[in-house]
Amino acid sequence: MQEEYAIKLFNEYKIRTKWDSEIEDYYYSIIDVVAVLSESKILENIGVY
Repeated sequence: MQEEYAIKLFNEYKIRTKWDSEIEDYYYSIIDVVAVLSESKILENIGVY
């Protein structure tokens, strides 16, 4: 199984993703998604978790 990590851009926000080639689907960082949807500046500064 090959693992690929990438950063996707959504309205100039960075959302971390992970590709799972076994099930052929992406996993998204919930922290990044919540930060984009809530337009929170606090969550953007969390960094690596």
